[in-house]
Parts: sequence; structure tokens; C-alpha cells
Amino acid sequence: MRRRCAAADLKARFRRSAIDPVRPAGHDRGRAGKPRSRETSLNATNKPTTKYIRDMQIEPQAFDRVLSSMCTEPHPAARDAAERFLATNPGDPGTYPNVSALEDDAVSLLGEIAGMDEPAGYITSGGTEANIQAVRIARERADTRSPNVVMPESGHFSFQKAADLLGIELRIVPTDDRHRADLEAVRASVDEDTAAVIGVAGTTEYGRVDPIPDLAEIARSVDAMCHVDAAWGGFVLPFTDYDWHFDHAAIDTMAIDPHKMGQAAVPAGGLLVRDSTLLDELAVDTPYLESTSQATLTGTRSGAGVASAVAAMEELWPEGYRRQYVRSQNNAEWLADALEKRGYRVADPTLPLVAADVPRSTFDALRAKGWRISRTATGELRVVCMPHVTREMLASFIGDLDRLEVRASVPVVSDD
Repeated sequence: MRRRCAAADLKARFRRSAIDPVRPAGHDRGRAGKPRSRETSLNATNKPTTKYIRDMQIEPQAFDRVLSSMCTEPHPAARDAAERFLATNPGDPGTYPNVSALEDDAVSLLGEIAGMDEPAGYITSGGTEANIQAVRIARERADTRSPNVVMPESGHFSFQKAADLLGIELRIVPTDDRHRADLEAVRASVDEDTAAVIGVAGTTEYGRVDPIPDLAEIARSVDAMCHVDAAWGGFVLPFTDYDWHFDHAAIDTMAIDPHKMGQAAVPAGGLLVRDSTLLDELAVDTPYLESTSQATLTGTRSGAGVASAVAAMEELWPEGYRRQYVRSQNNAEWLADALEKRGYRVADPTLPLVAADVPRSTFDALRAKGWRISRTATGELRVVCMPHVTREMLASFIGDLDRLEVRASVPVVSDD
């Protein structure tokens, strides 16, 4: 594994005010040589920045009624790091070496979470980019003119985008009665033109974990790659008994997003590869930059996302994430129990995600009350118990449901 000394120093590095993400200490001064404060800095309209923001009529989305999103409020350390590295670009590591070093630390920490001894990869804009890049690697390595990728129907819609962009055939197979990839259907779908088999570790609709070791074996049987989409599940699965990562199975690539359960600021996804040479399949020359090649999909990238990912992981891995998983899972089970007691059919929340067959009219009425909720492809109510979701929020949600359905309530207890 990469040396952890750099990552271990990050808390001090972020808190040391003399260190600037790009410029030497003391360089941020006005023309008169006086330090330029945040309160007096000017924007393009020549208005003080803080006054300009106060004059805006639109505020960021509050999270007090958000129950469907797989993003959450960033950890305070992640928020601070994102602001400090806002103007840096890890896509140009020669010009921005500080954030480039942080990206190495981010990949090292993600690799530790995902069971890797020698992690390689980069910080993406999110799971979509990581999934597209994984399929791109598989296509480039496949010895066929007609590559296909086999994926369960629970796979993320980003693979549809990958298929369109990369000109590959996407073979979608059914899931079993537990909403996991049907292994027999996968076996029947792979052939000598299969470039990759996709498994999901924490599906977006039911929170299910596919049988990853079995999928990896099927991929190997036809000399294909195996990619795991753990964009949402990757920060909760380390505290479960599931086999899902590089040390559990012969997988080749993984999507894992710090800006979901990892509590980093958006955008901060992650692409991990078992062997760093896999990134060579993505590399293109970059003659006008200080660096000579680039394996990422986007050129300019968010240094804020990189820095916030490292800050969040340094603060929370592993014990902070463990506590959050327990809290979120308890909340999901409490909500599932509350819905079941009201007569709804509920999918067992194996991870912190609840799906229930709430009628469409009730669903629409809950949205009209301001609840940000969504539905699965088959129409169930879907609630994701992210870090910002508290027991009090869920109790308020159930209260509104009761007033709509006039059904019995259940007692509320602390979520700690």
C-alpha cells in the first residue's frame, strides 16, 4: 500500500493557515500590499462578495426534507477544504502540485476502504464518470470488434450513457426475487465478445449487493473484466459482512463516491483500478500542459472535490463512518417498521435504503408537503437514510403520512 505518512499529516495541513493551495504564504494581497479579506474582496460586478450573495434571492437546497438524494451535507472539515482548494485543478498536476499530492492521498484512502494493497485511480466527478471510464477500459482491452457489457437491470443508468458514447452493446439481465443479479441469466448472456460484467454493491433502488465473487468468476470464464459500482455503498459496506471489494473477489475496477455516504463536497467521485496499467488504456497526450498525458475523462477537474474527499476521509475513516452506518441503518429499519405497521409492503432494508408500496396519490400528496422523495422503476416509494436524515425527520415524515392516510402511529425513540 502507498505510504500513509502524507495522508496522516492532512489534518494539520488543512488547518495550517500559512499553507496556500497554490501560492506561497503571504501572496494573497491587494495592490497596496495589504491582505485582502473575504469581506472586502470584489467580484466581477465590483460589489463586495458577501453583499452580492446576500442580494441573491435563491438559496441552496435545505436538507431538512430531502429523503431521496444519495448526496448529503458535507462534513465541516470537507466543506472547509473544498473552499480552500476551490481554484485548483488536479487535471493539470504540473501547475497544481499541492492538489495533485492530495489526489494521491485520496486514492490511497479509497484503496484502503476498498481492500487494495496498491491502489491506483483518480477522483472523478462522480459515479457516472467512473462507470463510463471503467467501460472504456474494458472496451479498449477487449479483443473484439463487437464488444458487449453484461449488467443486471438494477445497474445505474450511467451505463446506458456509456454504451451510447462508446458504441458497445449493453446486455441487461434480470434480477432475482431479492433484487440481485440473476447469476444464471448472466452466465447465459456472456460470450467471447463480452468486455465486462457489471456488479452493483449497493443498488440505487433497493440498496442490494450483487454476488460479486460469482460475477467476477463469470467474467473470468470469458476473459472479460469485472467492474463493481459501489458509488453509494462503498462507504457503508466495510461495516457489513458482504463480499464486495478487491480483497473479496477478482474484480478489476470500481466506482466509489466520497460525495455520497463519504460526506465530501460535490463533486468527488472515485475510480479505482486493480492495476495502474489499466489507466494506460485511457491516457492521451497533453502537449500544452506541464504534464504530458492525462487518463481522466474531463480535463479541468475540481480541486475542491479532491481536497474535501481527503478531509472527510481523514476525519471519519473508519470509526466515524462506522457510527454513521449504524445510525443510518437503524433509521432505515425504524422507518421500514413504521411503514409495515401501517400496512405497506416494504423491501427489507439490507443497507440504509427503504422501498415501500405507498400509493401514487399519497406519494404525490407527500411531495406537495415539501418532501423530496422518489420512486423506484416499479413505483415504490424510495427513501435513502443519508447522514443528514435524522430520526426526527423520519418521525415528521411519518406524521404527515398518518395525517394523509389516517393510520396508527408508532413511538419515536432516539436514533443514537
